[in-house]
Amino acid sequence: MTRTEWRAGVTLAFILALRMLGLFLVLPVFSVFARTLPGGDNIFMAGLAFGVFGLAQAFMQIPFGIASDRFGRKPVIVIGLLLYAAGSLLAMWAPDIHWMIAARILQGTGAISAAVTALAADLVRDQHRTKVMAMIGSTIGLVFAGSLVLSPALYGWVGMDGMFLFIAVLALTAIPLLLKVVPDPDHAPEVKPTPFARVIADRQLMRLNFGMFTVHMVQMAMFLMVPLALVEVMGMPVAEHWTLYLPIVLASFVVMVPAIVWAEKRARVKTVFLAAIVTLIASQFVFLAQVGLMWVLVGGLFVFFIAFNLLEALLPSLVSRIAPPAAKGAALGVFNTAQSVGAATGSAIGGAIALRFGASGVFGFCIALAIAWWLWARSMQPPPVVALREYAVGDHVDIEWLRERLLELPGVREASVERDRRMAYLKVNLELWDEEGVRRLLDAPAAA
Repeated sequence: MTRTEWRAGVTLAFILALRMLGLFLVLPVFSVFARTLPGGDNIFMAGLAFGVFGLAQAFMQIPFGIASDRFGRKPVIVIGLLLYAAGSLLAMWAPDIHWMIAARILQGTGAISAAVTALAADLVRDQHRTKVMAMIGSTIGLVFAGSLVLSPALYGWVGMDGMFLFIAVLALTAIPLLLKVVPDPDHAPEVKPTPFARVIADRQLMRLNFGMFTVHMVQMAMFLMVPLALVEVMGMPVAEHWTLYLPIVLASFVVMVPAIVWAEKRARVKTVFLAAIVTLIASQFVFLAQVGLMWVLVGGLFVFFIAFNLLEALLPSLVSRIAPPAAKGAALGVFNTAQSVGAATGSAIGGAIALRFGASGVFGFCIALAIAWWLWARSMQPPPVVALREYAVGDHVDIEWLRERLLELPGVREASVERDRRMAYLKVNLELWDEEGVRRLLDAPAAA
């Protein structure tokens, strides 16, 4: 990876981590705080105030993704961060549970995940994209584990009002980092316009969207049962669960990182992707067979986090590679919506199954869902092998005419032409690429 790619990956991971820290900090203490608000003693209203954030996120991911394709990534991300900060300040002021619900909706409208991921895809070459997605996902995972430790202490120190103010400051701090540190793409490529209907109907993207839905539904459903098992099997108080999660998550990185590097170097992304789904299925079988032994439960968590971290890196990378270049933000918006819906419904469906069939029913459901995804994912085409090509443009070739013709060539995904330097920059699918076609265009007269 180049220095620019490292800077883009690290900074965007940090920005999204700041944003997600605001969400995770509230998680352990919100239900306790809600009872102190007028109307917050109603458990339904308290649950709505917490969960409506995710619903607003799901609703806004696609519009923000489409807007980032049309108006640029950075302006859309700035607007999202401002909305999130405004919602946090409103939550700090909220005098009752109804205003808190409104504040959480406003927070949720700042749905920047698709735009951030699309910007990372713009700045990082295809062969390194999965590494950057892994960097982003791993940072968020570490922030989640750290928030479980920090949240209760911060709540006791500054209260929920101070926490919401802290969250707003974090969101605003991310804006200068985005504008000053994250680089801009070198060239603004010309791409073929893509109707949104094509993004929705693309079967390759459907598989990946269903996959992200499955991963987060499984995560939320199984984590209804796992904390109970930690208490019953290991006798571990809930407040100490992070001491188990954190080392297991860190240990899973030791397996995840080499797997990603190998997949990229050997062009075996699909192989590792399918293996990660099998690993997810295996983790649920371990939980299903859990016989009251601590090491079995720990082993199941370790296997799960290997699969989860791999899929969190591979899925968005695959979406960004397969999506039409002009609709990358829209495709990632749909993808992130599927993630939000999976997380929102996983707990509810898992709870309904547990009520009737117990923990074994929940893990059985997770196995069946993941197997269905694996069967569908097997027919996925491997991501295209994409390469960059540069060509000098002769003085006799008309630049505007050339821009239009380049996009018509087989295999061209993106094209840009610098008038001053008279250079053409192409991103091409090598499986469809016609080298002679571009040579003929570069030799064509201006009047062609």
